[in-house]
Amino acid sequence: MKLNKLSLRVRIFFAMILLVLIASVLIAGVTIYQYNEEAIDYHKERLERKERAIISDIDYVIRETTYPVETEKVPLIFKDEIYRIAEIHSLRINLYDLDGTLLITSKASIKSDSISRCIETEVLNEISNTAQHRYVIKNEKNGETFQSSYNYIVDSRSKPLAILNLPYLENDDFLNKELNEFLERLGYAYLFMMLIAIILALLLSKYITRTLKTISDKINETRLEKRNKKIDISSSSEEISTLVNSYNSMIDQLEESAVKLATSEREQAWREMAKQVAHEIKNPLTPMRLSVQSFQRKFDPNDANIHQKVDEYSQTLIQQIDTMSSIASAFSNFAKMPAQQNEMLNVTNIVKLGLDIFSEDYIEFISEDTELMANFDRTQLIRVVTNLVKNGIQAIPDEQSHPKIKVTVSSENDMAKIAITDNGIGITEANKDKIFEPKFTTKSSGMGLGLAMVKNIVETYQGNITFTSQLGEGTTFIVTFPKV
Repeated sequence: MKLNKLSLRVRIFFAMILLVLIASVLIAGVTIYQYNEEAIDYHKERLERKERAIISDIDYVIRETTYPVETEKVPLIFKDEIYRIAEIHSLRINLYDLDGTLLITSKASIKSDSISRCIETEVLNEISNTAQHRYVIKNEKNGETFQSSYNYIVDSRSKPLAILNLPYLENDDFLNKELNEFLERLGYAYLFMMLIAIILALLLSKYITRTLKTISDKINETRLEKRNKKIDISSSSEEISTLVNSYNSMIDQLEESAVKLATSEREQAWREMAKQVAHEIKNPLTPMRLSVQSFQRKFDPNDANIHQKVDEYSQTLIQQIDTMSSIASAFSNFAKMPAQQNEMLNVTNIVKLGLDIFSEDYIEFISEDTELMANFDRTQLIRVVTNLVKNGIQAIPDEQSHPKIKVTVSSENDMAKIAITDNGIGITEANKDKIFEPKFTTKSSGMGLGLAMVKNIVETYQGNITFTSQLGEGTTFIVTFPKV
């Protein structure tokens, strides 16, 4: 799922949930890190405290001993005291001479190979070279962490007497228990916060997108051919108010542009109509003028064939007058806007009635519904059907061996559908965009107003007309309009 395909509401919801999850993970990570740092500091300070206390006890033993305070006598001096001190402080104690050889240990009962008999040279160098004469080694064994500190023991004159080694096991059981308890409580807290965040995310995303959806619906309803309502939102954010104001301003500009465009289109339409009417009227006037002039020159009342010539002259004039009459009728029908009649009629019967005027036996009528009711003017619906069928007949060439026109009436969701299919020559790609334009025609006769008139009628009744065509195979015109 791509992010840019998600709705704004879903994005806001997931963003808030993700924010809570990231915050939870970060706080849990910081908490664990903080506990680990505290554990390190705790063990470090605890080892230093025990080391100071043990050294204090060792100093006391050295002061009270009756043995000579020498490195060689250290095993004798601490023969019994080393066990007492180790038991008091719960820590093993190893004493080495200054060369790193083990002198005495509080764990003598443990096998000797489990205790380092000598201190490594590197450790001895570190002890002697540091100002505090102290060195700590940290290592892990069997999943447990050990610290081992080395420090000088001095006599009353601060002369190094031996090296004190304190192996210290870092026992984190208590701290781990506290950490687990804290993380458990934190988990419950964040689970509760997650539920609250989900509820808030749903409410907030709904609140934010509600206004945007209102604006979106208004934009989708915006039409150039009708008056559009402005958006009135009483309480909204500054950004939404800016968007609403921009939309309302656009509506004002759209209305102004629509008025200007309508005016311009009407003026252009009348200009085109005037040009077309003038052109079509001039066509029959020219032969009429030529006929009158010819008759005027050749008129001879004594001519034996005068009556025949008058008849021919009259027929020519009548023919041209009929042509002018048909031109006037065509423009009149095109200019006449069909009034919306709330006439309830059965589309199936009316279409069938419109086909009765045709005598062609290759016209096939198919209806999926015997009763398909709609609000449409009876005369206008018949005009739509007859025009489309007539165009289909004219589109079939004379050499077509099996001419066929199929008229189908059906119901599609809440729309009535009329399909007129022919197997004529089809419509070229170049003409498809101009097929519904007034005065456009591919025929040698006619005004080119039939399809334009059909489109005008269908759209007046909130319908639509489309077509599909394949050159050399035929064309299908589909008319749809609301049914009852």
